[in-house]
Amino acid sequence: MTIHLALKEQIEDRYRGALARPVELKQDALLVQLNNGVVAELRFASGNEYAINWRWGEVELRIDTAPLHADLASFPNHFHDADGEVRSDAVTRPEREPWDNARAVIEALLSDPLLQAPEAPA
Repeated sequence: MTIHLALKEQIEDRYRGALARPVELKQDALLVQLNNGVVAELRFASGNEYAINWRWGEVELRIDTAPLHADLASFPNHFHDADGEVRSDAVTRPEREPWDNARAVIEALLSDPLLQAPEAPA
């Protein structure tokens, strides 16, 4: 919960103009509503264990670190795209601080809610 409290303050401070409403602190997650229609749920169990789900219209997407896709270059983190495919995650890195990953995801979602831009090399 301490991670989420710190992230809530950082997100509200940095993205005040991009938020549709204040960040909601839930028992084990943050709900972030951006003014471009993205509704995101950020869950950080630790710096390297996280799941970030978001909805844009009817589409649901997710980045997480469940160690299930060892064949991907970004293992353990991976991206569940709009088509339901699992791909390498070019946005987050488990070795970074939670704020760095949260900020990277929010920046990406503000410019491309479906993360359809070509993947960066892993």
